[in-house]
Amino acid sequence: MQQPELLSRIKTPSDLRALPEAALPRLAEEIRAVLIETVSRTGGHLASNLGVVELTLALHLCFDSPRDALVWDVSHQSYTHKLLTGRYENFSGLRQSGRLSGFTSPAESEHDLFAAGHASTSVSSALGLAEAKRLQNDPHYSVAILGDGALTGGLIYEALNNAGRSEAKLVVVLNDNEMSISRNVGGLSRYLGRVVRARPAYRQAKRRVERALRHIPGVGNTLAVFVSRLKGLVKRVLAGTTIFEELGMDYIGPVDGHDLPRLRAALDSAKLTQHPALVHVRTVKGRGLPCAEAAPELYHGIGKFDIESGEPIVPSGSTYTDVFAEELCILAAEDPSICAMTAAMAMGTGLDLFAASHPRRFFDVGIAEAHAITFAAGMAKQGLRPVAAIYATFLQRAFDQLLHDAALQGLPLVVAVDRAGFVGADGATHHGLYDAAFCAAIPDCAVWSPATAGDLRAALRHALTCKTLQLIRYPRDILKEPPAGLPLLYACETHDIYGDANARRAIVTYGRLFFEACQVPDIKIIKLKRILPINVDAVEAVLSCNRLDFYEEGIRTGGVGERFGLALLERRWPGAFTLTAVDGFARHAPVEELLAEHGLDAEGMSHAP
Repeated sequence: MQQPELLSRIKTPSDLRALPEAALPRLAEEIRAVLIETVSRTGGHLASNLGVVELTLALHLCFDSPRDALVWDVSHQSYTHKLLTGRYENFSGLRQSGRLSGFTSPAESEHDLFAAGHASTSVSSALGLAEAKRLQNDPHYSVAILGDGALTGGLIYEALNNAGRSEAKLVVVLNDNEMSISRNVGGLSRYLGRVVRARPAYRQAKRRVERALRHIPGVGNTLAVFVSRLKGLVKRVLAGTTIFEELGMDYIGPVDGHDLPRLRAALDSAKLTQHPALVHVRTVKGRGLPCAEAAPELYHGIGKFDIESGEPIVPSGSTYTDVFAEELCILAAEDPSICAMTAAMAMGTGLDLFAASHPRRFFDVGIAEAHAITFAAGMAKQGLRPVAAIYATFLQRAFDQLLHDAALQGLPLVVAVDRAGFVGADGATHHGLYDAAFCAAIPDCAVWSPATAGDLRAALRHALTCKTLQLIRYPRDILKEPPAGLPLLYACETHDIYGDANARRAIVTYGRLFFEACQVPDIKIIKLKRILPINVDAVEAVLSCNRLDFYEEGIRTGGVGERFGLALLERRWPGAFTLTAVDGFARHAPVEELLAEHGLDAEGMSHAP
């Protein structure tokens, strides 16, 4: 790709502000070309970033980052922001090991304030920054940039409710593209669709009248205040107010998110308000790439793809997600009490297949994982068999609901925990390394971690017969089968034993790490299918060995390996026990590289100390 003339000269946002206004449309074209070319090679979040090019330009033209704090919700849409803040030269390494993150990262730039990755957090963070600036007599602004999908998450409303009472310099930019990952759902999506479209013209006329009245000698200010209040009353009667105004914020918009002059005018207007302001921006997700505009959900988070055809370049084979979705549809055809729900991840979790097969029994609750679990608990209480499919990283947001609303109530709820373990290029905010550890703290909760398609199908069928909380976790990966020559010594519902019956060394593991263990010679392998609670027979199976190595694609502290080691200690087993798992947070890198880095691949297992 030819080096872009304008973009290559921008090292800081001040370089952007030095460009003539006539050059800005050309710069937007260059940015889109770089986004498309780069993401086609690296994968990433394409449609959302193509949709916010002009908006990001306007933000950096109207605000002075990092003195003015820009806080990106989720931050998957921050690629243009990265390009405008000195990272163009490194942008070809987007999402590659040791190079640029696909999300904001304070380690990369002073312009990235938070390592964001989850939705609906930006207003809380930005309000905290704004109040701190106010207390420190710092005159600069805090700006939260969020998509309309974030409005399906409850944390946003806690923050907006708090912001409405604030006197801090806070601007909330609502990027309304009618999409989160799956298409937005619910009453709030419909509400945004009917927000008064004449609002910008109304505000402009109101300001012109007020300015004219204030120039009348003697009574101008009093008359202006009276007319302003009267106009406000008329507006409420005829047009209504927005929910944001009712919460105490000044509302500006909707504004065409691809009209740079109008965007700048709206943001400048927001800076003049006496209260926190919300600027409502309408954008087109995937703008500039026809295939992404036509199917933005397919180009939200995409792997490598062919620019000419738009077709993704994907490895062949069924994934864990595919098998889960297929089996759930089969079971639902047999049992009308089975329902399925997800939190704005219908395609990612495979539940779009269920939605097509059983539309009346499918529910997308929006970006509201906590609500999804308690909603499912209500269904279970009424006698249905709900299955909630949620990514592991997002399930962290629903711990209280798993504990209090499902397990404590003794309800038969099944949770499919997708993207468990390392997820690769999405990195620290998205790795599913913590769910097994925090679920270990929940009484009367079973956690399954299947390695094969057969394991996964059996776990789902069994879980739907249980009367307590059941979680089934699996990675984003292509399914494999055990090597044909590997002896199967023992099989039961909760674990299998492979390898050499007389081996003095045993490896205990679960999930896809089983296939790494299969490559280690002269050992006994205990493959846990149910990882919590640990089956006592699985513990007994290793007592004849004098060395046990436990490998876990999860967090070390509080994880399954610690519990297995404690079970051995309670039996006063005299052998040597080692636990290899993840300490702390993991960076973004290919899964294979992360497994090797943490000693969880076949090489690490073969040469364990």
